[in-house]
Amino acid sequence: MHAADILLTLFIVFLAAQIGGEIAQRLKLPGVVGEIAAGAIIGPSVLGWLKPEEILPGTPLDVLAEIGVVLLLFSVGLETRLEDLKRVGKSAFLVGLLGVIVPFGMGSLWAHGSGFDWSKSLFVAAAFVATSAGITARVLQELGVLQRTESKVILGAAVIDDILAMLLLGVVTSLQGGDGFNPMHLLMVLAGAIGFIAVIGFGGARIMRWNSSWLDRPSNPQSPLLIVLALCLGLAYVSTLFGLAAIIGAFLAGMIASETRQQHTLEKQTQPLLALLTPFFFVITGSKIDLQQLASGEALWMLAVVTAIAIVSKLLGGYLGALSLGQRGAAIVGFGMVPRGEVGVVIASLGLAAGVFNDRTYAIIVAMSLLTAMVTPPVLAVLLKRQEKAGLPEG
Repeated sequence: MHAADILLTLFIVFLAAQIGGEIAQRLKLPGVVGEIAAGAIIGPSVLGWLKPEEILPGTPLDVLAEIGVVLLLFSVGLETRLEDLKRVGKSAFLVGLLGVIVPFGMGSLWAHGSGFDWSKSLFVAAAFVATSAGITARVLQELGVLQRTESKVILGAAVIDDILAMLLLGVVTSLQGGDGFNPMHLLMVLAGAIGFIAVIGFGGARIMRWNSSWLDRPSNPQSPLLIVLALCLGLAYVSTLFGLAAIIGAFLAGMIASETRQQHTLEKQTQPLLALLTPFFFVITGSKIDLQQLASGEALWMLAVVTAIAIVSKLLGGYLGALSLGQRGAAIVGFGMVPRGEVGVVIASLGLAAGVFNDRTYAIIVAMSLLTAMVTPPVLAVLLKRQEKAGLPEG
């Protein structure tokens, strides 16, 4: 593509995001719903303003989308202190664990009952597992509730969820070759991921809490922001070396930066970056579904069943894990864990490339991922507002 064509495409995506977000907010829905819907409308399967080749991995739009979600999780980390996460550690662990076990079990049973053999059924089930931290984090941020106990449980559980989901993906991927899998290798991957989070999260936070004045030493008045952004990008990359999503490293970078005395300044300085880049992530996520594969009664019925299983299984796992917060708090956490978003799309793409999914199954898994991402925000907003109006304690 020529530079002029890229600029035109960026303009279309950004404008669509603003229009979609504005319409959603006027309908009393979180803006992220409108941005995802806008992506589906301008994408290849409706208006075709975005071509399939323009949203492939490594294209300018895909790179911008990845940077957008990395910055989003960094900003969420900025509002999440280590001490707060430690207070909800037990609940977050239970939510993360049950939020993997229940969807994986229900997903594999459904897939096997639909005609997949067991090894492929487990791959299908992996798409039911991982929560999209980016989508839930955006909703919590829009609603201004990141300091609530439920929000901290959701974010802590999302990190645990991601570790377990990546481990499961390693298992089911290795099973596709027919050679079985190496348990020792997977244990090493798990140990490395946990070690990375523990060392960076706990160690980095302690260092920043002890002394953050060195961030102001460079002569550039923007040096604190520039240094922590470099930390964000660096840890996002390093987290991928440990088999984790890049957003986990970005979240940890933000959590480290939240311990500095410049925290509030950093929050304000990152807002313009978020306003520019995060809409690309949600629009591109919405544009990746091929609606033509769903143009039959059978496909729509299968999509309805898959989406229902995805919602109920994650809601049940999150709810059971968070019962210590009370029934209302547990319901908020359960729905906060429902969206699959980009994680489900990635697993579906891997399944298509490995020959596990045909085009229709791929479209159904992607559509399920996006539907859960669109259904969750308004429900979560209603639940949070109801609890606030009831004057109940936060968790």
